[in-house]
Amino acid sequence: MEAPHKPRLVILGTGFGGFSVVKRINLKLFDAAVVSPRNHFLFTPLLPSTTVGTIEFRSIIEPVRSARPEVTYYHASCVGIDRKKRLVQCRGVMDNRGFSIPYDYLVVAVGSQSATYGVPGVREHALFLKDLGDARAIRQKVIECLEQASEPAIDPQERKRLVHFVVVGGGPTGVEFLAEMHDLVHEDLHKTFPGVFNDVRLTLLEAQDEILNSFDAVLRAYTMRVFMRQGIDVKTRSTVRRIGKKSILLHNGTIIPYGLVVWSTGVTPSDLTRALPFKKDRALMLLVDDYLRLDETSRHFALGDCSSVEGRFFPGTAQVAQHQGKYLAKALGDYVQGRTRAPFRYRSYGMLAYIGMGKALADLESVKGRGFAAWVFWRSVYITRLVSLKNKILVIIDWMKTFFFGRDISRF
Repeated sequence: MEAPHKPRLVILGTGFGGFSVVKRINLKLFDAAVVSPRNHFLFTPLLPSTTVGTIEFRSIIEPVRSARPEVTYYHASCVGIDRKKRLVQCRGVMDNRGFSIPYDYLVVAVGSQSATYGVPGVREHALFLKDLGDARAIRQKVIECLEQASEPAIDPQERKRLVHFVVVGGGPTGVEFLAEMHDLVHEDLHKTFPGVFNDVRLTLLEAQDEILNSFDAVLRAYTMRVFMRQGIDVKTRSTVRRIGKKSILLHNGTIIPYGLVVWSTGVTPSDLTRALPFKKDRALMLLVDDYLRLDETSRHFALGDCSSVEGRFFPGTAQVAQHQGKYLAKALGDYVQGRTRAPFRYRSYGMLAYIGMGKALADLESVKGRGFAAWVFWRSVYITRLVSLKNKILVIIDWMKTFFFGRDISRF
């Protein structure tokens, strides 16, 4: 007897939203395929820890092929969608060869890209922190700056410039990166780079009045006090006009020399999202209804950073994308079986952020935690949220290695 035909589900993207669908989709009902230029899932909440070697890069990634071997994976980028013919037009990452994939149902979860707001010099001179490649580039640059600053004949002012590490953007990513940098400096550099240790400076530039605007006011104030004690220079109301090769020009005329600048100011739709033939909101995000549908045919869906739910606001966090993925995996099963499903409803479980030296923030609905207890909670939550037992074990081992032996500062 011939097996019944299963509808083809194509998922674009391997971030929190797309990967959540991949992990939970009922493969008895679908023939599923994934298209993404990234062949792994990245646990981005721990990405700042990899920039200084607190955690190693491969400890927070899970290959898509290993996570769900029954799902077909294409190492390619989507370059267009033909809605009438139901085809995803792709281009291979390795050979740039074009091909098309038919679909019955399509899930768009392609994420976003870093927003530069048209500031000259950002893409040429700043580093971003959205992917493992970004984290590795930052780690290499930090070590290069330290090694250059350690040369015996270097001018003292040039040494100070090289070891001035600047972050633009006071959101969770920027704050956590600075916290990790502070730990590197005060736990490791006094032993490995004693000649430049006293010259290292950390600066945070934020255009708004406060950092961590999405967190509770009490926790924001606590973070400012902690950063002040740690010697991190936080400059609020500091808008960047231009980034040069060696210095940053602010709108008030201040010039800030730097060795490394990390740009972490928010996100904007990717070029693919802007080009897709679906309705969009004012910010050019894909506009979906309460069922995460791009249209009323129940064949096209979008979730995560690339989408916006009409009439509602959800923060662009991994937590939201993951919840949407869980919902959509079940909803798709209902659609093919002729059942209706309730609209997507999001309930926030709160926000966490590491702020350095064994201190963290826990902004929960009923608790506003801070300090060491919040740090223990922060680590416990992230360990449980890692997608595989392998990742959990590797991250715990990395934390233990860092505690006993310090961070690796090899350049290769």
